[in-house]
Amino acid sequence: MKLCFNQATTLENSNLVKDLEYCEEHGYDFIEIRTMDKLPEYLQDHSIDDLANFFKSNHIKPLALNALVFFNNRDEAGLKETIAEFKNMLEVAGEIGAQYIVAVPLVTQEKILKTDIKDSCVEVLKELSDLAKPYGVKIALEFVGHPQCTVNTFGQAYDIVEAVGRGNVGLVLDAFHFHAMGSNLEDLKKADVSKIFIFHIDDTEDFPIGFLTDEDRVWPGLGAIDLESMLDILKDKGYSGPASVEIFRPEYYQLDAEEAIKTAKETTLEVISNYYNVEIASK
Repeated sequence: MKLCFNQATTLENSNLVKDLEYCEEHGYDFIEIRTMDKLPEYLQDHSIDDLANFFKSNHIKPLALNALVFFNNRDEAGLKETIAEFKNMLEVAGEIGAQYIVAVPLVTQEKILKTDIKDSCVEVLKELSDLAKPYGVKIALEFVGHPQCTVNTFGQAYDIVEAVGRGNVGLVLDAFHFHAMGSNLEDLKKADVSKIFIFHIDDTEDFPIGFLTDEDRVWPGLGAIDLESMLDILKDKGYSGPASVEIFRPEYYQLDAEEAIKTAKETTLEVISNYYNVEIASK
């Protein structure tokens, strides 16, 4: 299994230049680049060509651009903005060689029927799929384990991806989001593992379903998530994609960025090495 770093883990104590430097030094294979903040900050003093050249001359590679947010159930103007943003992301992904664009469903206080959510997601994802095909980029739908997210369980997200029926549209399986809204391990057991593009590994404090927020995340293996069962299922079903560590925790943002990146690697390896062989290209 390859090891990936999601930049949310150093959201407030680092930048893309430092994240790349430290992740390369500590042997990560991939990075998920945050397009909402860290990439725009990088582009103030650098170019996309600079970023592409970095990846060409180093071991670490770009796994995904994270993320196209709130893509479904938008009004006409909102949908146009979403499509325009996605087209820009495709250009960046093509330039730097990113394999995936993560798509996050709408979070809203408005009550929307599940059938309307599914219809919108399927329609938009098919349009995005058509746009992405010439670039060779895949779309990874990430359900969010929060009551106000329109797609908040693995089963709901998997049903949408199956309805889309495109080879370049799949899922992000985030352990925190899976746990946070009580997704069913039986749904994971029944899933076609080829539709799971990225596995986000993380852990959380033990709060009830529906009350968990991102800031409750902790290093893998230090919380209440049944990572063992999830990894056992993924291993048994032949998942061969990356494990991307993604933590949003205020206390961790107080750490030195290199310490956080090193700890993320160590805790992740301690959990996944019981199920997968992981070769780390440390310098």
